Amino acid sequence: MNLAPDVCYQALASRDRRFDGQFVVGVTSTGIYCRPICRVRCPKPDHCRFFTHPAAAEQAGFRPCLRCRPELAPGLAMMDARDQLAQAAMVMIDNGFLDHDGSAALARRIGVSDRHLRRLFRATFGVTMFDVARTRRLLLAKRLLTDTALPISEIALAAGFGSQRRLNALFQTHYRMSPGRLRRGGCAGAAGSSITLAMAYQPPLDWAAMLDFLAVRQVEGLEQIETGCWQRSLMIEKDSVGGRIKHTGWISVTHVAPGQLALTLPVTLVPVMGEVLNIVRHLFDLDAPMALVEAHLKGLVPASTGIRVPGAVTGFEMAVRAIVGQQITTARARQVLEALVARFGEPLQEHPGRFVFPPPVVLAAQAPEALIALGLLRIRAEAIIAVAKAMDSGALVLSPGAPVAAGMAGLQDIRGIGDWTAQYVAMRALAWPDAFPAGDLVLKRAMGCRSAREAAAISAVWSPWRAYAAIRLWHAASSAAHSNNAILPLAEPVDIEPAPSNEESPS
Repeated sequence: MNLAPDVCYQALASRDRRFDGQFVVGVTSTGIYCRPICRVRCPKPDHCRFFTHPAAAEQAGFRPCLRCRPELAPGLAMMDARDQLAQAAMVMIDNGFLDHDGSAALARRIGVSDRHLRRLFRATFGVTMFDVARTRRLLLAKRLLTDTALPISEIALAAGFGSQRRLNALFQTHYRMSPGRLRRGGCAGAAGSSITLAMAYQPPLDWAAMLDFLAVRQVEGLEQIETGCWQRSLMIEKDSVGGRIKHTGWISVTHVAPGQLALTLPVTLVPVMGEVLNIVRHLFDLDAPMALVEAHLKGLVPASTGIRVPGAVTGFEMAVRAIVGQQITTARARQVLEALVARFGEPLQEHPGRFVFPPPVVLAAQAPEALIALGLLRIRAEAIIAVAKAMDSGALVLSPGAPVAAGMAGLQDIRGIGDWTAQYVAMRALAWPDAFPAGDLVLKRAMGCRSAREAAAISAVWSPWRAYAAIRLWHAASSAAHSNNAILPLAEPVDIEPAPSNEESPS
């Protein structure tokens, strides 16, 4: 983002919500940094310094505002960064990568040298990767201290500090206060069996359309959507002194007000709180720069303000869903996925009849016959097992921030996976805003095209937001079908083009 002082100050003076999460302002007269929507009296221009990230403000000696709470601001969208490699690193740091690995491992994951990545990152954001990781942990701890009644010792571990002593020391150094000061001004008392946190986004968000998309694809026993609420099982593994520990639970998300969702999760998921928050942000595309998307697509696709691209809970699950959904209806795909989850998913002890999605290591160990028995063709069963093995070994990475080209190439190297599947996974798992499954039957019909090549050529005008154009076209087609009391013949996007050499022909 170009931090032109006059533009930033105008946004600050008008409290323009479009800029919330795009920068923070450090006020030299108070030593505090704020969001551009802070309700305090606007400081004089000479007293303002603008930063792209809270870590840069903290490195310059500013403390977070206790009123506007920068830790609640929406995140930076992927397309906002000047350098995509640096932004990919930022996404992975936000996902907690540096909590368990170093910068060299992060650079290898992105596909560049450690030195080159560190130089790019500092040039883009003005701070080091470890500055960002530390600020992320501090702001998460600040949020939990203010909004929950969790013991400070548990908050220290959940935020990735390892000990309460370390948390106390860093709070004194960076915020010049003790964690207890926030606790006295926030929640107090014993923690319950669950906690609820607010999650901010920049409007608009068509919550009903988002839930409609997910509801059509919900898998019984894994997730549930009703009365405006999305619910889901989660299992997140985390390294500890004694090895990897599984943290499981059932979470729910509701829309409580324009610009705000509410996430409720059990205390069993508190140790992986940061990961849960990132999953929810990615799934509901909360960091999308909707002002840019709406402006670019206006007049090019059916008007549908606030429709975002649904993400994925995990890249592996999204790949399995896409493979299962090839060339069959949504209803049939749901039946197969429900059988797969019930057969290989781990039950949630606290919730009878509910399961977590089987991780790659589980499906990688299966013979094709075990998946064929669930209703899959052999080529798809073998493709799922191949993806599971590749992801379990680390050869294939499907998560926001991971290299898109490498991920799509790795998928299409597997027999049974073609361009549609790779594009669909890139759209939802890799959060690539320019993904476009041109071979999709519904998209081609909506565009009046006869071939994937023709659809791809026409879609070029929507770049770099073609994924948002696709989701709008799907939504328009679904709405038209329902208004005519009809059901789309292929409600789930499927591979319907003449199959590539490594992909089974349509049945």
